[in-house]
Amino acid sequence: MISSLKFAELGEEYYSRIKTQSLENTHLIHVNKALKAKLELNLSEKELLGVCTGEAKLDGIEPLSSVYAGHQFGYFVPQLGDGRSCLIGEANGYELSLKGAGTTPYSRGADGRAVLRSSIREYLCSIAMKGLNIATTEALAIVASDTDVYREHVESGAIVTRVAKSHIRFGHFELFASRGQTTEVKKLADFVIDHYYPQLKGKDSYLQLFKTVIFSTAVMIARWQAQGFAHGVMNSDNMSILGLTIDYGPFSFMETYNPSFICNHSDHQGRYSFERQPSVALWNLDRLANAIRSLIDETHLKDALAEYEGFLVKEYSALMRQKFGLVDVNEDDSKLVNDYLQLLYEHKKDYSISMRLLSKDSNNMGSDFDSWFERYHQRLDQEKIKPNQRKQSMDSVNPKYVLRNYLAEVAIRKAEDQHQYDEIETLFNLLKKPFEEHEEFDSYTKEAPEWAKNLELSCSS
Repeated sequence: MISSLKFAELGEEYYSRIKTQSLENTHLIHVNKALKAKLELNLSEKELLGVCTGEAKLDGIEPLSSVYAGHQFGYFVPQLGDGRSCLIGEANGYELSLKGAGTTPYSRGADGRAVLRSSIREYLCSIAMKGLNIATTEALAIVASDTDVYREHVESGAIVTRVAKSHIRFGHFELFASRGQTTEVKKLADFVIDHYYPQLKGKDSYLQLFKTVIFSTAVMIARWQAQGFAHGVMNSDNMSILGLTIDYGPFSFMETYNPSFICNHSDHQGRYSFERQPSVALWNLDRLANAIRSLIDETHLKDALAEYEGFLVKEYSALMRQKFGLVDVNEDDSKLVNDYLQLLYEHKKDYSISMRLLSKDSNNMGSDFDSWFERYHQRLDQEKIKPNQRKQSMDSVNPKYVLRNYLAEVAIRKAEDQHQYDEIETLFNLLKKPFEEHEEFDSYTKEAPEWAKNLELSCSS
């Protein structure tokens, strides 16, 4: 069911109406059919193409782009906003957003476009994260075109249609707080509670909202860490008020295990390295706390922030215990887990492959791991769970398939150079169910070939 945008109810202090700008010779190259069905979009392929290019309005709704601020690499930028994205309507309670449909008042001199390369990566990572049970924005479709877009070199323009209950970010609150507009901060908080957390209405609703955001953010980050996901640009304007993974730029799933892994080659200081993501998320939550302090007592804000670490550790520990097949709690388990990770680091082992191999119940890692596996099997002998049940449990959280950079690159090259999109379809189906065997696709689990080991990812998209 298509409906008007709830976000538009906030008023034009929060957004600008825009006109999308068409691309040349557009065509759909992939559609998430399950998502289309969930949204109850009863559109033909031609109608869907019109909506996903911005050339046709969704039920006559005028597109809008929202304005927000944010801390980028630690520095406050007083006004950002949707520089190349716009909300085009709602379907079955979800906002639809076009990324790459042209300039907006917040483009800051940029062209408002997205390129096919980054659109394919975001589209595939959205389904990958959903498959891994990590909260995320989803992607409905990719549109390709013959329009040239200029980045480091000439690339093809594209549009990806993103879907979420809400695209509100920490930066929306930061904008109005930085201007001293506490009435607008309150209005935005009321809007979020009314539409997304109605169960929080009542006494201390603003504090309960903040605690809910802290919890959902902590759970999201814990799942990133457990599955080796690096976001790359954890600016506060890239943090969702609903605890969703949002704004896929230079992301990467860590391959060779390295806690200091940096996936964004523009991040020269390593601010957003893999191991720093938990602390950066807390730093961003502190920025949000500062933005809503007109609504909540300072002491309560600090007490709420102090709960973040507990939420994070509880979720991460539970996931890691399951990944190692540990059911009963043993005080030495954290050392057992950390010693394995240290061996992966010392011997430059692939994270996802090494975790998946654990359920094989034998040492497939080489003689350097003999001592550790002896301890591990002694620990497993203390468990009452049956081996087949343990393997099933472990394989349900240790993915066989992850979106390795070279896999995405192969799909991108086929799409750009040959206009062939079968690789997108293959990856989409594997990443949708990453824990299943799909034995005929075992080649998709291999480590990166030599040509792909130094692929650089930038914010350019």
